[in-house]
Amino acid sequence: MIVVIFFAMNMGGSGIAPTFSAIYGGRLVKKRLATLLFTLFVIIGAITLGRGVVKTLSQGILPKDFITVDVALIILLAATSSLFLANLLAIPESTSMVTVGAVTGAALYFGHIKLKTFLWLIPMWIGFPVISFLATFFLYRIIYPPHPGNLWLYQKIFSNEKKLEKFALAVSCYGAFAVGTNNVANAIGPLVGANVIDANSGLLLVAPFFGLGAFIFGRRNIETFGKEVVPLGLITSNLVCLVTGSLLIIASSLGAPFPYVQLNALSIFAISCIKNGHRFTLSHHVTKRTFMVWTLTPLLAIVVSYGLLAIFIRR
Repeated sequence: MIVVIFFAMNMGGSGIAPTFSAIYGGRLVKKRLATLLFTLFVIIGAITLGRGVVKTLSQGILPKDFITVDVALIILLAATSSLFLANLLAIPESTSMVTVGAVTGAALYFGHIKLKTFLWLIPMWIGFPVISFLATFFLYRIIYPPHPGNLWLYQKIFSNEKKLEKFALAVSCYGAFAVGTNNVANAIGPLVGANVIDANSGLLLVAPFFGLGAFIFGRRNIETFGKEVVPLGLITSNLVCLVTGSLLIIASSLGAPFPYVQLNALSIFAISCIKNGHRFTLSHHVTKRTFMVWTLTPLLAIVVSYGLLAIFIRR
């Protein structure tokens, strides 16, 4: 349980960035309020739509017969260490990818991996971020840059600026709800597989630690995507959260552990490509560091999981 709590805190530190960095970058909320709202809506999302993802992680990759308490502990340690590395580098990382990586490492060690799950999971991991980028790019193209054909939109938007600010806050809470539907399952999935806890109790008990982690670990992450890549205002913050939150909720309803951080980052990169150009966005130091961490940490989770099992667990 100590490892699960630490893992949940690291997920909260990583997960607050794609949900509240947009309105934080737009200076609509302070960090403390962002953390409180993030915690509340993560809990609501977990207890409403989190069970399908729990089922996939607890038995969809590695058969439950192989998940003992010791194996679950090693899976969580591998995933937590990989995510902690990403937080130290101030790069929001996908909790789903490191968790799936750790479970995959265990499945490879025991030689009982359910490849059928990856036949639909990997195409979703590739396709949904592409959809996130393209949807954001084409929707934002309609309103930016300003031209005679879209000036009526600007007049309508800025004549209702207070309403737009409230809507932006509501959309960020919607994004936190989406995180709860998917990411809390990453912490408890291995424990459910080992029959240590049931899905309903685990989701309710672990979700609050996301908020604690967001408060402790999330301060640098919320700065990274809220300000460093491209400053986000009222319009862009709403667009990013609506596109990415909707895609994640669809994934959760299908029982897919999904990299929400990637969805959000690709959406923000789409905004940057329109405002600053593709060359600037791709050459930005945050962009390069982000893709490097996204590549290395899931691989690290597989290697650490496999290595620890080889040391401590007999096949």
